[in-house]
Amino acid sequence: MAPNSDNRIRLEKGYVQIYTGNCKGKTTAALGLAFRAMGSGLRTFIGQFMKGQHYGELDAAARVTPFITIEQYGRKDLVHVKAPPLPEDVRMAQDGLTCARRAMFSGDYDIVVFDEILTAHWFHLISVEDILELVRTKPDNVEIVFTGRYAPQEIIDVADLVTEMTEVRHYYVQGVCARRGIEF
Repeated sequence: MAPNSDNRIRLEKGYVQIYTGNCKGKTTAALGLAFRAMGSGLRTFIGQFMKGQHYGELDAAARVTPFITIEQYGRKDLVHVKAPPLPEDVRMAQDGLTCARRAMFSGDYDIVVFDEILTAHWFHLISVEDILELVRTKPDNVEIVFTGRYAPQEIIDVADLVTEMTEVRHYYVQGVCARRGIEF
């Protein structure tokens, strides 16, 4: 890490990370990275695709601004599998992509997390080309993180780090619903 003109510590080189898989923990891993980065004075922007409901991390981020900033790009209702997707969902995802891309180029953030962008791709809200363009154009000193299920092979192939969350056991199958502070 190296200081820049505003005396903040900055990454010398940023990489491309993916957290994917069909088990929980992808967003949590990205938030853990943001929290660790904050401890070193780095700033993280998290754009949450397909999320419009209230999660505990929104309250936590509000307490640690400017180190962690979160924006949501989705409705409170879940996106349902439809062919084609609802125009509102496509618009919100594309607007979110524009906002998160702007954050990536702003110079204000060391890490930019595109939370659930891979799932947004699976729902036909974001194209593989849109995601590849983020990788091709990212500033050298910005780390980017893509989360979500169903990571396409083309994105995996250009990433520097890929972690797959694999379910071994999950209490959801026993009827345990999402709990405040644990799953949301």
